[in-house]
This record gives sequence, C-alpha cells and structure tokens, in this order.
Amino acid sequence: MNIEKVKAALAPYGLEGRILEFSESSATVGEAAQAIGCKPEHIAKTLAFSVRGKTVLIVAAGDARVDNKKYKMFFGAKAEMLRREETEARTGYPCGAVCPFAPAEGTEIYLDESLRRFDTVYPAAGTTSSAVRLTLPELERVVRPVCWVDVTKLPGDEA
Repeated sequence: MNIEKVKAALAPYGLEGRILEFSESSATVGEAAQAIGCKPEHIAKTLAFSVRGKTVLIVAAGDARVDNKKYKMFFGAKAEMLRREETEARTGYPCGAVCPFAPAEGTEIYLDESLRRFDTVYPAAGTTSSAVRLTLPELERVVRPVCWVDVTKLPGDEA
C-alpha cells in the first residue's frame, strides 16, 4: 500500500507519526484543506509533469497556479502535465495521491517558492485520504529536491 511506502520514507527522519489519515477524500486541495482544517494555500500539492520524457514533480502551495512563461524559462519546455492514465506508472502514485515521497525511480522533484510563505505545509501521503504535516525544513530534508524553483503565480499576481 502506498501509505506504507510513505511511512517508510519518513521513518528515517522520525516523521512517520505525522501522517494524518481521513475517512473522507483529500484528493483535491479543497478536500484536503477541509479534512485537515487548514486554509487551502497550506496544502502542498504535488504536480506531475513530463519534461522531454522525464517525470518531474513540482510541490507548490495549494493556491498557486503554474505560470507557463516561468515554467518554460526554467525547464526550457512547455508545461505538459501527465495524463491521468499514465500518472501512477510514472510517479508511483495515482491521481489525487501523488506526493514527493519515494516516487518512481528517475523522478526529479522541485519545491516551488510559493511554499516559502508558510512554516508548516501538508503534502499528500500516498493515498487519496491522507496527508502529512511538515515544516519546510523537514519537507526539504525528506524530499531532497533538485532545487527550489519559481514557476507559479499566486492569486492576484499579474498575468
């Protein structure tokens, strides 16, 4: 089960006890925020892309949207999200449960600057009814991203 894979990834850091499991769905930002009892922007959503055949995960704040111009400048390619039918095979997790912990081999992970506004965020924990409470330093330590990126825009940002 995917939650066991996430627990195993968090265990070396003593963080496996932070996983929250819900009786309701947490597959969307809105559902996760409601289940946790936090604002949607505190959800650390994991977006899955294909960049020249490579699987790329970008963890961003729940209220952030991909800025196509910034994305293309950083990755040198148009933003191409994974299709629902290929997501699990390419990331190791189904849609609504994609998370940055123990992804499929060869996956690159990036943390988006939109997260830096918060001390604590809630990424998914490998199922459509779970999350994990982490500080940004904890998230960075567990995920070991390629780097931090600025490829999103927030509500109210100029287009």
